[in-house]
Amino acid sequence: MAQSDFDAAPILVLGANGKTGRRVAERLRAQGHDVRACARSTQPRFDWNDRATWRAALAGVKHAYVTYQPDLAIPGALDTVSAFFDAARASGTERIVLLSGRGEEEARAAEEALQRSGASWTILRCSWFMQNFSESFLLDPIREGTLALPVGDIKEPFVDAEDIADAAVAALTQPGHENRLYELTGPQAISFGEALECIAQASRRELRLVPVPPDAFRAGLLEAGVSEPETDLILYLFTTVLDGRNATPADGVRLALHREARSFEDYARRTAASGVWDAL
Repeated sequence: MAQSDFDAAPILVLGANGKTGRRVAERLRAQGHDVRACARSTQPRFDWNDRATWRAALAGVKHAYVTYQPDLAIPGALDTVSAFFDAARASGTERIVLLSGRGEEEARAAEEALQRSGASWTILRCSWFMQNFSESFLLDPIREGTLALPVGDIKEPFVDAEDIADAAVAALTQPGHENRLYELTGPQAISFGEALECIAQASRRELRLVPVPPDAFRAGLLEAGVSEPETDLILYLFTTVLDGRNATPADGVRLALHREARSFEDYARRTAASGVWDAL
C-alpha cells in the first residue's frame, strides 16, 4: 500500500473510552491521522457482542488497534476475537495491533489467532496498569483512605498506560514493528503496599492497605455496585494472575520505543498533581 493510501485511510481504535484506547486516539489525532474511535456509545457503534456493528467500524480501515472488553480471559473471548480478525481481513485491514494479557493462557490463544489471521500483527502484552489506581475500581477506596485487597507481598511491575499508548501508536504508524510481540511493564516490580505508599507520599495523604480474604473482597465489590462479571474478572486477576508469574520486569517498552519505561513514582507525581486522589 502506498503511503498516500495509508494517510487517507481511517485508523480504527477500539475501546475508545478505555484507558489505552482514549490515549491512542488522542495521539493519532495529534499526529494528523484520520481516527475512527469506536465503542458502544460512539457512531459508528462497535459492540463485541453485536457482530452486526463490526462492518461499519471496519469499512475502509487499513490499520486497527484492538482491545477486547472486558478481558481476553473471559469465556467466549477467543471465538469472538477470532471472528473479528477474520472480518477485519475480509474487509481489507492489513495491520492489527492487539492489547493482550501478560500471564494469561486465554490471551495467548487470542495472540495465536491473530498470528494465524494473515494480518501484519503487533502484540502488546501487558498486565496491571498503573492507572488502575486512578481511573478504575481502586480510585474510590484510595480517596476514602483505605484500600482493602486480597493481596500479600507479591510484586508487580505496573505499566503506565501512557507507555502502552506510545507503543501502540508506533506500531500503527511506523515501520519496524510488524510481527513483533512486546511485553510491556514498568521498570521495577513493587508490591501493592509499596505502590500505595508511593501514592500517599505523592498526594501527601495517610493511606493504608488492608488485606482481606477473596470472598470478602468480592462481596465488597458487589456492594459497591460493580457488576458480577466485572467482579469475577477482578477477582481472577487478583487470585490467579497475581501469583508472582509476572513479577519480573520485561524490556518491551525499550524495544518498542528505544527509551526506558515510565516509573511508578513518575506516574504517582503526575497523577497526584491532578487532584484525582484528594480525599472525599
